[in-house]
Amino acid sequence: MSESTELIQEILGSIGQPADYRTDALQLLETGESRYLRDFKLNFSSTLTSEHLSAKECALLGLSTAVNNQNKPLIQYYTTVAKQNEATDAEVAEAVGCASLLASNNIFYRFRHFTQKEKYSQIPARIRMQLMMKPVTGKEFFELMSLAISAVNGCEMCVNAHEDSLINLGTTEERIFDAVRIASLVTATGKVIF
Repeated sequence: MSESTELIQEILGSIGQPADYRTDALQLLETGESRYLRDFKLNFSSTLTSEHLSAKECALLGLSTAVNNQNKPLIQYYTTVAKQNEATDAEVAEAVGCASLLASNNIFYRFRHFTQKEKYSQIPARIRMQLMMKPVTGKEFFELMSLAISAVNGCEMCVNAHEDSLINLGTTEERIFDAVRIASLVTATGKVIF
């Protein structure tokens, strides 16, 4: 068995996928004996490690990102890990809801930002956002998930607004940085495993 195959099987085993599971992308990495597979494995495993976020928070960030990216294997994986780290059903549901809400917000506010027309800023958004008012995960963590999803979705206006809100709530820049790092690595994983 090649080193590439062993690495792939280790990764697949950790997320509960069968050893023979392959996407086209994963197959190409394996066939090419890609050195990237070592980085890929380490990057993926680091989505659950942080000096500034709890294991539950890492898993909920992973889940919200996986939902945002419509990645079924990673949704299942991060849901399991979140629950293993004492996330409640309500917290899991909120991570899912955050991804959905931010998808609409990121499109809407990116449109406003791109057009730079005052008229669009005066028209009410008419997007219900009650989920943001009293989140079960707490205001600070919900803002952290919102920032991470906004970064994945490329909404500059939302990234800046959520980052500013987090700083005002007393969140450290290291905590913010780690949330975005995790979201970026979950997204990278989803380019190969989906």
